[in-house]
Amino acid sequence: MCGIVGILGASPVAPLIVDALKRLEYRGYDSAGVATLEDGRLTRRRAEGKLRNLEAKLAEAPLKGHAGIGHTRWATHGRPTERNAHPHATERLAVVHNGIIENFRELRQKLEAEGAIFETETDTEVVARLVDRELARNADPETAISLVLPQLRGAFALAFLFDGEDDLLIGARQGAPLAVGYGDGEMYLGSDALALAPFTDTITYLEDGDWVVLSRKGASFRDAANRTVKRKRQKSAAGAFLVDRGEYRHFMAKEIHEQPEVVGRTLAHYLDMATGQIRLPFEAKFDWAKLERLTISACGTAYYAGLVAKYWFERYARLPVDIDVASEFRYREAPMARNGLALFISQSGETADTLAGLRYAREQGQHVLAVVNVPTSSIARESDVVAPTLAGPEIGVASTKAFTCQLTVLACLAIAAGLARGALSAAEGEALASELIAVPGLLAEALKSEDRIQELARDISRVSDVLYIGRGTSFAMALEGALKLKEISYIHAEAYAAGELKHGPIALIDETMPVIVIAPRDGLFEKTVSNMQEVAARGGRIVMISDRETVGEAGVDDLRAIEMPRMAPNFAPIVYAVPVQLLAYHTAVVLGQDVDQPRNLAKSVTVE
Repeated sequence: MCGIVGILGASPVAPLIVDALKRLEYRGYDSAGVATLEDGRLTRRRAEGKLRNLEAKLAEAPLKGHAGIGHTRWATHGRPTERNAHPHATERLAVVHNGIIENFRELRQKLEAEGAIFETETDTEVVARLVDRELARNADPETAISLVLPQLRGAFALAFLFDGEDDLLIGARQGAPLAVGYGDGEMYLGSDALALAPFTDTITYLEDGDWVVLSRKGASFRDAANRTVKRKRQKSAAGAFLVDRGEYRHFMAKEIHEQPEVVGRTLAHYLDMATGQIRLPFEAKFDWAKLERLTISACGTAYYAGLVAKYWFERYARLPVDIDVASEFRYREAPMARNGLALFISQSGETADTLAGLRYAREQGQHVLAVVNVPTSSIARESDVVAPTLAGPEIGVASTKAFTCQLTVLACLAIAAGLARGALSAAEGEALASELIAVPGLLAEALKSEDRIQELARDISRVSDVLYIGRGTSFAMALEGALKLKEISYIHAEAYAAGELKHGPIALIDETMPVIVIAPRDGLFEKTVSNMQEVAARGGRIVMISDRETVGEAGVDDLRAIEMPRMAPNFAPIVYAVPVQLLAYHTAVVLGQDVDQPRNLAKSVTVE
């Protein structure tokens, strides 16, 4: 989502803020801005579009203040214009904001009735006007903030800079992440530890409802009841992952190629490579054997990881599984098993819908397990048990390595559950673990198909619609493939379980329609081939993803293939993620799209 950076520094902070905001570009944004105190007076620079536009304005009219706040905005209220860009300001303060103020309309109406004149279409300006009203009534900044925060409903992070207050920043967090960074005579605020990594490796995460008062001497934390509280300082690992694209044209390409390494790293965290034994890196606070039902909830690509996991848990652990997209889960008000486990999957650990679902599950008396890439995130902190992925920071908006690491963790959890429940023998567990150990090498083999995929991508780039099909876990991968193509190339794509073709989608098939068939050699392969024959009979342009021997047995003329390494089918989704990612990536590159920051999308969706 949006990015926030605030600095109380010892030198001009505007260039530092812009550099820090660049590290948050992966979240997605449509405008940017900086406010500093120039000789004690609030001064702003804002620009529509990318940060380079803001940099151009700062080059023409530099800011030299030693205290400032900055922001990258992803529009929720109001168009993505300079006028609506943050920071929003009055004569007395400037504010930047991530999230949504749900009751902004009623607050705005009350303020307008009192004579306030609004300059923007945003919900954020309501916050600025409310605080300004309290300052006009002679409240000091801390008192003003304490009076305004209880009036706000929604999920948000806020940072405030005050006219004439060169040694003061105030931050607040309700639902959206915000962290404090500690320097030597300098202090920092950021919505992401990665943004603060160039300045400090010592941070404190605000808890829900917290607000914090910063001076160059330190930080004072208050909770939602306005009580002074202590919050833990911790070392951030983000500095170890300050990344650039290296030899790759885009972060997405780099992250696709990192998958053998990061999946191997994640596997080593869950599996004793020497003995082939699953070794979970946490102490479960529940008994796998006594669970009656598993409920999985997630959003986007993480949901498709959960859909694959449903097959694994039911097959290997004989554990019944419900799965929902998080934005629907809690509103369904599903009755939950008395002794059930709720599993939530999120790359950032800050996904608003997933976090809300977690809280619903907790209210229903569920054990809560989180699979997240950020172990200090909100979802991690509110879970009973955390199963971390070790993908490292993922900069491209379209998830790649985080997805395969999620699948890796979920596979290990399913095997562990199967062993604990007696659904797998020790020998069967070791055999499955051996298959997982082979996955990093298979991923490296799969990446060798890239030249062939580039060729096919040129053809795909010339069509307006694509169909993906698969069966079993390959149906989930078809869904993921269609999502990837849509989100970065903007080509319309749909996915169906292959057996559903004759129930409607086959009506779409003609000689212009590419059909991507995900077909590892598994127990459903012959049925998938039958569905391919149905497509071929109607002139569909088939692209088959499978190993060479299996492609040769398909018996379909005029077949274009993406050849995968031969492998046992149980964990094929992890390996077959590579071709669907690369096909989407290269299609988008051919079309000249902004692969790392596709339009209208954000990396971390921290509002509902």
